[in-house]
Amino acid sequence: MTAPLLLIHGFTGSSASWDAVKRELASPATLVSPLGHGGGDTLEASVRNWDDELRRLVAAFPAERVHLVGYSLGARLALGIALTYPHHVERVTLLSGHTGLATDAERRERRAADARWCSLLEAEGVEGFVNAWEAQPLFASQQSLPAGVRADHRAHRLRHDAEGLTRSLRVTGLAEMPDYAPQLALLTMGVTVMAGELDPKFLALGRATSERVRDSRFVVAPGAGHDLLLERPDLVALVLREPTQKP
Repeated sequence: MTAPLLLIHGFTGSSASWDAVKRELASPATLVSPLGHGGGDTLEASVRNWDDELRRLVAAFPAERVHLVGYSLGARLALGIALTYPHHVERVTLLSGHTGLATDAERRERRAADARWCSLLEAEGVEGFVNAWEAQPLFASQQSLPAGVRADHRAHRLRHDAEGLTRSLRVTGLAEMPDYAPQLALLTMGVTVMAGELDPKFLALGRATSERVRDSRFVVAPGAGHDLLLERPDLVALVLREPTQKP
């Protein structure tokens, strides 16, 4: 029996981020939102650190084990759940994910960068923040997408509030998660790692992640950058439909 899908979107995303993938899948899935993304979860008030957020998300899981799928921030959270609560997870698929920072120096640098993003949110609000966030080289490949697709994506980002996004960065930013790389060999469930061909940093991270996992496969999305949900929903859906086969 196929495990039910549970999907976690990325930073500045929403449940709508999965719409194109879900249309391709034509099958039900449970969607959960990370801290600070308007999920309306009363348990958010109790989240003070990374481990609290993992517990909050797991509380939304169905009774049976799931095929856990996360994109970017969602992939980092999915990896943490797979390692911390493996009895809830039958399979995990990590899209454009990071396994964590290895040194204190890297953490200090990242916290400083996230603090600047928080200051921008506080000074200019969501629209000013989104203007700067979308201008990052990480998202340059999206310029080849139809204007309407990009406009819809931006509209969903603009629906967030500055306080929620600031809290997300401060509690679940990359500097706040453990370095999971040394634990990857402990994963006992099947793992799929996926990265975009045009996303060199996460392409290298994805390959390195897959090489450390016993039961894994690594999928490269041709012609795509970081946001696989936006740029290659067709391939993401194919990978989720056939989790043990090469697409």
